[in-house]
Amino acid sequence: MKRLSLLWRYIKWFWQAKTKYQIHSPFVFTFIKDILEDKRTYYAFKYIEKLRKLVLSDARKVQVNDFGAGSYIEKQKERKVSGIAKTSLTSPLFCRMLFKMVNSYQSRNILEMGTSLGISTLYLAHAGKKGQVNTMEGCPNITNLAQENFDRLETTNIKVITGEFDKTLPSFLDKTEPLDFVFIDGNHRYEPTIRYYEWCLKKSHENTIFVFDDIYWSDEMVQAWEAIKEHPSSLLTIDLFFMGIVFLRKEQKIKEHFKLVPASWKPWVLGFLSN
Repeated sequence: MKRLSLLWRYIKWFWQAKTKYQIHSPFVFTFIKDILEDKRTYYAFKYIEKLRKLVLSDARKVQVNDFGAGSYIEKQKERKVSGIAKTSLTSPLFCRMLFKMVNSYQSRNILEMGTSLGISTLYLAHAGKKGQVNTMEGCPNITNLAQENFDRLETTNIKVITGEFDKTLPSFLDKTEPLDFVFIDGNHRYEPTIRYYEWCLKKSHENTIFVFDDIYWSDEMVQAWEAIKEHPSSLLTIDLFFMGIVFLRKEQKIKEHFKLVPASWKPWVLGFLSN
């Protein structure tokens, strides 16, 4: 039933979404051309995707404490690593997008909320090798699995912070420098999502980029995304259905909101939703 609800949301979104040929904003047109439609393959992609295949076949079982809204599919406390990977890992398509954003905008101080098994973390870290990725995960057993993956690829510019976000995020923000890039992929509920956004805004600057995962995942996330768009700091937003991106661009004279669907993505998203 929830899958059908998501499909219906996608159909409604699709008819409102635009391609680059319907966009008049030079900034957004460049974003589509240089990020969404950039087909270049970087050296790190091959190694990280090999690692993804390994975790997708990992039959080990772990105890999972889920502090967020949980998964549609996996509800058990003891789960196979492969099951966690199948339901929680960010897709290769969007991992590459995150990589290219960090690389293109030269983000240095990066925060990820929701480490899972660390695949998206590795994309962020290899895109910003001159910077630092701080990644937060609530469950210690999941943290240990992610650290295994970081060690496998000898990635050293990642700091893992374990614990409930409500406790670990304020402490981290008190000590960190201004954030360049924030990827929020945990606790998919309205109130925590808005709270984390407002907390992180206090450590933002005019070029900070926020990315929110699963913005149509539930009624609460739809509501949260609408509230984020209306926030005074959200001067330009890009809605990709599976992710929402917020730019704080001070040079933006008026607030603008875009729903974008690059032509090459259409078969992929429809196939994903029909599985």
